[in-house]
Amino acid sequence: MADNKETKHGGHKNGKKGGVSGSSFFTWFMVIALLGVWTSVAVVWFDLVDYEEILGKLGVYDADGDGDFDVDDAKVLLGLKERSASEPTASSEELESRGAPGEQALSGEEPQNIEDDVKEQIQSLLHETLHTEHGEDLYQEEDEPTRDQQLEDEDFLTGSDADDKIENLETGTFHEETEDSYQVEETAPQDYNQDMEEIIYEQENPGSSEPVVDDERLHHDADDITYQVYDEQVYEPLEDERIEVSDNAVEDSNIIPEDVSVPPAEEQQEVPPVKKKKPKLLNKFDKTIKAELDAAEKLRKRGKIEEAVNAFEELVRKYPHSPRARYGKAQCEDDLAEKRRSNEVLRGAIETYQEVASLPDVPADLVKLSLKRRSERQQFLGHMRGSLMTLKRLVQLFPNDTSLKNDLGVGYLLIGDNENAKKVYEEVLNVTPNDGFAKVHYGFILKAQNKIAESIPYLKEGIESGDPGTDDGRFYFHLGDAMQRVGNKEAYKWYELGHMRGHFASVWQRSLYNVKGLKAQPWWTSKETGYTELVKSLERNWKLIRDEGLEVMDKARGLFLPEDENLREKGDWSQFTLWQQGRKNENACKGAPKTCALLEKFPEATGCRRGQIKYSVMHPGTHVWPHTGPTNCRLRMHLGLVIPKEGCKIRCANKTKTWEEGKVLIFDDSFEHEVWQDASSFRLIFIVDVWHPELTPQQRHSLPAI
Repeated sequence: MADNKETKHGGHKNGKKGGVSGSSFFTWFMVIALLGVWTSVAVVWFDLVDYEEILGKLGVYDADGDGDFDVDDAKVLLGLKERSASEPTASSEELESRGAPGEQALSGEEPQNIEDDVKEQIQSLLHETLHTEHGEDLYQEEDEPTRDQQLEDEDFLTGSDADDKIENLETGTFHEETEDSYQVEETAPQDYNQDMEEIIYEQENPGSSEPVVDDERLHHDADDITYQVYDEQVYEPLEDERIEVSDNAVEDSNIIPEDVSVPPAEEQQEVPPVKKKKPKLLNKFDKTIKAELDAAEKLRKRGKIEEAVNAFEELVRKYPHSPRARYGKAQCEDDLAEKRRSNEVLRGAIETYQEVASLPDVPADLVKLSLKRRSERQQFLGHMRGSLMTLKRLVQLFPNDTSLKNDLGVGYLLIGDNENAKKVYEEVLNVTPNDGFAKVHYGFILKAQNKIAESIPYLKEGIESGDPGTDDGRFYFHLGDAMQRVGNKEAYKWYELGHMRGHFASVWQRSLYNVKGLKAQPWWTSKETGYTELVKSLERNWKLIRDEGLEVMDKARGLFLPEDENLREKGDWSQFTLWQQGRKNENACKGAPKTCALLEKFPEATGCRRGQIKYSVMHPGTHVWPHTGPTNCRLRMHLGLVIPKEGCKIRCANKTKTWEEGKVLIFDDSFEHEVWQDASSFRLIFIVDVWHPELTPQQRHSLPAI
């Protein structure tokens, strides 16, 4: 009986257990439970896991607003479940401030389970969202298959070769106005371009990055930013400051037709989202060293630039044929140049970008990214011809990418080659007739060629397209100007729209190179400027100034040069310049030595690097189109020297005045102004530009010349 009982309980007749009894199972359960408890205690006690950090990171994916990340959140983000109307949605600003999910994810292995797959898909969705939000600034990728690129050295200048061709070029004479000179702005600053590259790298390496440290990045101070005229050789980006119009500025409504309605900016700028293909940045070999590349890239993204440079240099030494390692080195040099403000380091980065494209077995996307960045940095250094060679090579390699052809057109404009730029944009428009970027640039070129009526539809349709690169103050400026010249009253609709978009301070004040917050009014008094001594000196010595000007005119040696900026509708208007961009013209001052000696006492005029000092003679029958100066950083003084009794007048904004001999008129030429000379004899005035009185000494010293 006892044997039977023992057998029922799983024992053997010899007394040994042959299976797991209930008491044994319970014992093992308790052991495992106690181990789990003590493990949890150890994790918390020794702070082995930062739960707050993990919860914070998962909070990025909270889609239903319940404060955590769970299965429902994953379903919402993957489109398997609709988000309820009451559930909050993270704004684009919040997403940007948090950084791309890939930048905040913990480093780890490739996805091995369902949870990792879910995270990767969520990450992909958010990357697409970021690309859509910033689509206006990212270059458009063609659906070309990834291919191996072996760049040839022939027909392609190296960085040193290209740079040597233009190193000794002097900055040319800058025009007084900006009617027909196309300035380039660095629409995507270095910070943004690198962010773009980091997003692309994230797609190749999900979960391997750290948040970017921004405080070590160089952010250009507004007052240090300069500009570039397309027909000059020195590149400097457009200032992005906008000025605030003071209370006593002219009312815009006085000049806008009542029946003009300006569509909301949101409607004008709405661009359908474009889904971009995932760039391929790693070739087969680079995939085998991906872990090492990730580690070096993590240092760069953390802002540890010097360490990242060393890491990538070591990778290049170990793997000299690795395109991704060399590209990482170029990026680090680029970052380091910005951090140190070093042109020498930047030249090294430019050379390294080319080395990337010259290696064998380079993915097509990496070739494109490297050469585009090389071109941008060449332009930044003023190496326009070297940049043009790089752009030409890009177009040769990717002939179906119209965005690269558009860039090539800009490259031609930067060296003043409007004819070749025109050919490029004609080619683009033949293939893609609705390309807005090509249209606005083609329209600009037509207007510069004085084909005013022909330029209007291209400028208008280009802006209306909403394509990236078309919502630019320069195009509103030239479209409105062209319309004014053909008598189209819609000009002020476009000026108003440009003002609403933040390109102009007002409908009247349309300068593009501004410092924010300066007092803005069309007409000024001597007392308001604070330059009363200068005004008194000019008025006291007006006859001396007049006589030297007349003597130069009488010599008939061609010292008065015709206005050549296409500002005249008709007539004869010439100028004789003594100072320009704060630089004295020694030869010119030999013709007016007493006048120049008089002005030397007033640095607010002779040191104004955004203005000129000159004589201006205008003959009967002359009309100067309505136009604006380039900057709000100066005021313009007109001293009357020889003024006919009737027929000469100047309008600034909505107020018209006439000159008097021996008296100074002061106005802000960043406001629209217009001149008529309908007298029977010539009019001679003396023009003196001065710094805006509210600019600080530091600003006057650091603002670039115009």
